[in-house]
Amino acid sequence: MRVAAAAASGLALLAGCGLTSGSPLVDDVQPGSIGRGDPLKGANITVTSKEFTEQLVLGAIMGIAFKAAGAEVLDRTGIQGSIGAREAIKSGDADAMYEYTGTAWITYLGNSEPITDPHKQWQAVHDADLKNGITWLPPSALNNTYALAMNEANFKKYGTKTLSDVAALATSDPKAVTLCVESEFANRADGLHGMEKAYGMSIPNGNVTQMDSGIIYTQAAKGSCTFGEVYTTDGRIKAMNLHVMEDDKHFFPNYNAAPEINTKALRKYPKMAEVLAPITKKLDNSVAQTLNAKVDVDGQDPHDVAKDWLVQEGFVKE
Repeated sequence: MRVAAAAASGLALLAGCGLTSGSPLVDDVQPGSIGRGDPLKGANITVTSKEFTEQLVLGAIMGIAFKAAGAEVLDRTGIQGSIGAREAIKSGDADAMYEYTGTAWITYLGNSEPITDPHKQWQAVHDADLKNGITWLPPSALNNTYALAMNEANFKKYGTKTLSDVAALATSDPKAVTLCVESEFANRADGLHGMEKAYGMSIPNGNVTQMDSGIIYTQAAKGSCTFGEVYTTDGRIKAMNLHVMEDDKHFFPNYNAAPEINTKALRKYPKMAEVLAPITKKLDNSVAQTLNAKVDVDGQDPHDVAKDWLVQEGFVKE
């Protein structure tokens, strides 16, 4: 029911905020290591994304890359809500975006159990979505999933590096393990309770404080809670020098970013895959944290951050 309601809401958003809007990319970029020979010359490609920072950056990266390869690109990034951007790809109102494997598997395709192996998770999504007229290109190492993180002082004090270490600390010194989490994480099966079960943790309710996501990073950095729930690609992790605990039992779902392409558009412009492949291969959590921090911490424009990174990596030239 929740998935159906979300889909209905997304369709309303699609009609309401309108994918008829958008603006042509006017970046004056030239091929670098990608786009040589203008493989997309004559192509008209519409790129979309969701509205949060990482998606805006990834959408700009994709659009600028296509532009450097000779395409005329319409920028329709920043669609509110996951379903709106997804429906745009599915319907053909947009041609391409970076999407997350876990989101597709659980939210769009309605599965309740994630697949622990990241490549098998991508393959399952790829195979299932073909019938929806969507083709998934190979995934990146960028995995925007849940994690626990702590500040430098607590890292030196307790030395925990994995969630198994956190579980051991919760047993040996229960008062040491205090958590700052979002209310959604506190109540999701793939959140706090599932994590406790998977790792054999038993954290008293009094040791768990629920708060807004943005505050969690600040409180973890201050040490007000030993561990804060974070997203693994958030720019504040690097900016606040937080240490992320490894999910050594691979409990949390894989949310690897991968190009999601309308199948008809890919058949029309197959060189999109060739242009995106080396860029996708370069994307990982460290890159995402750095780029996201430039926006969320330093206040830079997502499009500028994307373009600067593509130039810095030699993918395109100005």
